[in-house]
Amino acid sequence: MIANIAIPILLAILLCSFYVDRQHLRRRALWLRVLAWLLPLAIMAYTVQLAREPDYFPDDITTIVNYLTVLAVFVVPLFLVSLCGSIMLCFKKRKVGEKVGWGLSVVILLVYIYGAFYGVRQFEVKHVELSFDDLPAEFDGYKIVQFSDAHLGSFAGFRSEVLRLAVDSINAQQADMVVFTGDLQNKCPQEIEPYVGLLSTIQSRDGIFSVLGNHDYCEYIGSKDPFVIGGNMGLTRSLQEDMGWTLLNNAHRRIRRDSVSIVIAGMENDGEGRFPQLGNVNAALSSVSRDEFVIMLEHDPTSWRRKILPHCHAQLTLSGHTHGGQVSLFGWSPAQLSYKEVGGLYRNGSRMLYVSSGVGGAIPFRIGIPNEIVVITLRSNKKL
Repeated sequence: MIANIAIPILLAILLCSFYVDRQHLRRRALWLRVLAWLLPLAIMAYTVQLAREPDYFPDDITTIVNYLTVLAVFVVPLFLVSLCGSIMLCFKKRKVGEKVGWGLSVVILLVYIYGAFYGVRQFEVKHVELSFDDLPAEFDGYKIVQFSDAHLGSFAGFRSEVLRLAVDSINAQQADMVVFTGDLQNKCPQEIEPYVGLLSTIQSRDGIFSVLGNHDYCEYIGSKDPFVIGGNMGLTRSLQEDMGWTLLNNAHRRIRRDSVSIVIAGMENDGEGRFPQLGNVNAALSSVSRDEFVIMLEHDPTSWRRKILPHCHAQLTLSGHTHGGQVSLFGWSPAQLSYKEVGGLYRNGSRMLYVSSGVGGAIPFRIGIPNEIVVITLRSNKKL
């Protein structure tokens, strides 16, 4: 993970350190100049060490949190002061520029503290009613609770409160069905094991159904050995079975009320670019007729327009993956640069997609996008 951004970070630290040395220390004693370089060099050395880690994510996510805190406290202020000071040098007002840099640094530090220690603990239960012309009347009022993107490896320390709150809130809904739309782990199934007992307590009338997210394919571990990856994936699946969940890998089940039924189907992750593209609509809906009501689970919402809308008739699709961008400023999220469907409800004619913002994230940081579970109540326009 750090390897992807290590070079810009190293360059920023190096250039800013030269600025401070040139503008503030060049007439000072040599020992003081050497001392001033020790902290930047230490941060650079730690950056290189993290970048050399074979795994995309470290075993302990606290390592990343601590590193980001160091960047927020030391590197970002150094960068902003140096940048603003350099710009104002052109106008011979370097000190004014540095004061602006310090002011921006304080704002960014406060934002980081809020997102990492307060925003990440915010939690919301969203209620949504969706009406369909082709939902059997027997399923009017059917209640589905969706949660997504747990990223259990990130629930260290005080953040574990969010997971317990989510489980309690799910059970409080007395749902007909609970669905999990992928990314149970960050990189390996060992992250799941401490939470098997807690997640096993989730209850609903018709069961708990899940699909795999891109992180659940164990591709973020250092080893590329297919036997290692296959063994990890096998454990990921078996742990979900141990919790009483039904994992739908391009498969479906029918939920019955009296003599009628609806279909709950699940596709494997089907993303764009570097994400796994394994979703198979035909396999997921094999033997399902076009007059049946279908709820489709698919981790990546980009698959809705690419595969689900054009190649099947699923009336409702439930996804996750985006985390809502985890940051929203004045109603805008950076995730909107990459995704058309970032969070919430989307419609295409009578067909709908709901994208959950999730209950966690690989990087535990949120501003304006609370962790959530979604309570979806289905309404039928038919009458018994």
